[in-house]
Amino acid sequence: MGSDQRYFTYNAGDDFFKYDSLKCYWSQTALPSANNALSAAQISAKKIAPFKSIQQLFPFIEAVTPLQQYALDVVLSEQPQLFMLEDVTGAGKTEAALTLVHRLLDLGTADGVYIALPTMATANGMYARLGEAYRKMYHTAEKPSLVLAHGASQFSKQYQQSIASFIPDVVISPQVKDQDYQDNEESASAYCSAWVADSRKKALLADVGVGTLDQALLAILPAKHQSLRLLGLSRKVLVIDEVHAYDSYMQGLLETLLEAQARQGGSVILLSATLPFSMRTGLANAFMAGRGQVLPVLTNATDNYPLATQIPAVQHCETKVTTRKEVARKVFVEHLASEQKVLDLIQMKVAQGKSVCWVRNTVNSAKKSFDDVSLLEGIKPDKLTLFHSRFAMIDRQRIENHTLKIFGKNSTECERCGQVLLATQVVEQSLDLDFDILITDLAPIDLVLQRAGRLHRHVRDNKGNRLSEGEADQRGQPTLYLFSPEASENAGSDWLTSLLPSIEYVYPDLGQLWLSAKLLLVKPSFNMPQDARRLIEGVYGLDVKSEIPDGLSDNSFEARLLKRQERGMAHLNALDLQKGYSMTSAENNSGWDDDVNIPTRLAETTYAVALARVVDGRLQPYAQDESQPRATCWALSCVNLREGDWEKVEKSIPKQWQQQIEQLKEQEPSLKWLQILPLVEGLLACYDENKGWNSSGVAL
Repeated sequence: MGSDQRYFTYNAGDDFFKYDSLKCYWSQTALPSANNALSAAQISAKKIAPFKSIQQLFPFIEAVTPLQQYALDVVLSEQPQLFMLEDVTGAGKTEAALTLVHRLLDLGTADGVYIALPTMATANGMYARLGEAYRKMYHTAEKPSLVLAHGASQFSKQYQQSIASFIPDVVISPQVKDQDYQDNEESASAYCSAWVADSRKKALLADVGVGTLDQALLAILPAKHQSLRLLGLSRKVLVIDEVHAYDSYMQGLLETLLEAQARQGGSVILLSATLPFSMRTGLANAFMAGRGQVLPVLTNATDNYPLATQIPAVQHCETKVTTRKEVARKVFVEHLASEQKVLDLIQMKVAQGKSVCWVRNTVNSAKKSFDDVSLLEGIKPDKLTLFHSRFAMIDRQRIENHTLKIFGKNSTECERCGQVLLATQVVEQSLDLDFDILITDLAPIDLVLQRAGRLHRHVRDNKGNRLSEGEADQRGQPTLYLFSPEASENAGSDWLTSLLPSIEYVYPDLGQLWLSAKLLLVKPSFNMPQDARRLIEGVYGLDVKSEIPDGLSDNSFEARLLKRQERGMAHLNALDLQKGYSMTSAENNSGWDDDVNIPTRLAETTYAVALARVVDGRLQPYAQDESQPRATCWALSCVNLREGDWEKVEKSIPKQWQQQIEQLKEQEPSLKWLQILPLVEGLLACYDENKGWNSSGVAL
């Protein structure tokens, strides 16, 4: 901000010596200019509205859930504190968390909040939900900034429309008129200062932030603007949703983040439907390490769920709560041991007018099943959708919006009837989807339970129309169909190969998969929430390794060893908070070299590839949107490809297009660091707007 010449002009020679003293310059020019810059940026603390009730934020809530009642009743401390809220999907965890946030703001222990989610899609969904509530936490005269913080926030029209584009002229008075709001627009829901919104490095300085966890993790990695991000998290409540959804590497980084947040006096709220005890204690230990205190003993009883944990506690560290009766239910499990049985089931349920989802573990499996289902008699092409991560951004946005409309909370009988969705894990987290029939590939138990949360998520009649809360669902008992081999005691390393090829690349611990299959298939049903803790600890507990068949034990041991290595890498990459900022040989916090890029996630190398259409002999963005700038259209045309896929397709680009690609990169600064793929003859089969990327279509 000090470099902004609109507020801090260069004073030299006679311009400077007109002041009687440095003190005079300081009081007459420096401080007024600083106040003006701060006012224009709108990053000063805002006045908080007194907390009165949960309906203050969420007027649609008629009766609070038990978890929300806990958030209303728990005695808060003025010191930094950690909350862990564990409850089943649909129990109102988000509303409970924001109730705690508002109470902490009103108590004066924080000035804002950052809500971290696992993916950009889930962050977009949370942003939309929060946009209608967040300003009610602040005084009516305030205009707190709400920022969407992730790598594709520029593609959210809702967010872009909230950004104030007015930049005031340099004035001495710190009172700046906000030109984006007319007198009758003071209650507008979403608003963000242009200064905060112009780069991701400033995102955490907003009063309220919603984004991916990656943006927060950059505060504890040796990355550019690390200290600015850490500053942005200070005096904020850090809310992390779906905390179970991260791999060992990200969990290791998360522990360092919790320690840093506690060190600088910030509170944390962790949300999860399924949190293993080992992860729970690890995260709590990290927070208490930041406070310089010892963690109290946590319990691991199988009936200790749903559970609210407060550390350090004013009264009770752990409080068992009930769940609302609408989401307490018995889920039946049926075993499907062949793809043909799955296809027969889909065909039968579509004929009955049901909405169906099959969650597959890999993109290739989802695409193959999409083709297989499209050949079934009675399946209408306009009622079959494929949803995975390997679409160009513009198509992924379209498909996501379509999926939320057809299977979302407010979908109707007409919209849902006979619809089939073939999807990957993109539907697993935080998207409010509701299916009549849910089929899932075998996956680790916590992910299966997450997927089951999309089954009969809202109360409906037998045709699929929504009913009022409190009424009984008329669709019959919810049944989860598990596509899996039997959990035989003599299972070997080829146990899953024929049925679920390539699954070990997604979920490498076959022992955990075997335990998950055994727990789900040994009984015809499970009860939520009563069985949740038993199921989770039955796979992730410290004493379950002895139950894994000998034929899978070597694989499981190697997978556990790999997870330890990932955690070790996380602690090696993260900043050593004890050392502080030092480059001396004795106290080196490594990684600050400009050429080092330490990731927030471990993943195989990928390339951002911009797809290009040929229009009148020239390459144009695949995404055609006249309402967007050309640079945004190119960004919306991008698809992320694995290194091997790109290397294969790059060789197939006709030579006559190479020169135009180079010229295009010189003319379009936004394309400088992207790969460009012209969709010309021989390469058209690479991409389809309804099926996404298909490397097998490359003509070599």
